[in-house]
Amino acid sequence: QVQLVESGGGLVQAGGSLRLSCAASGRTFSSYAMGWFRQAPGKEREFVAAISWSGGSTYYADSVKGRFTISRDNAKNTVYLQMNSQKPEDTAVYYCAADKGGGKSPAEYDYWGQGTQVTVSS
Repeated sequence: QVQLVESGGGLVQAGGSLRLSCAASGRTFSSYAMGWFRQAPGKEREFVAAISWSGGSTYYADSVKGRFTISRDNAKNTVYLQMNSQKPEDTAVYYCAADKGGGKSPAEYDYWGQGTQVTVSS
């Protein structure tokens, strides 16, 4: 069982930056792949970024590639999402998720946080 708690969301102007954190409980955090997803009002939850259990492999949605960076600190049981050059279309609730295998589909993840709101003003 893994419990996830996101933090770091807020209001930012277009072009600005935010860093999201996701703190995980449990001693097996380092064995899980982690993902970030987002959901805007009226839209389906979509993949943003993922990272392998070791941090050696990362994956990004085309819409955020070059602007967002996912990273993890297994000693702190935390995964991060650094968001730079933000755009109004990045506005959404951001969720972190954990899974043994990982992937780009929400259905592949077993554990989810409660989400944190990110709003980018134009």
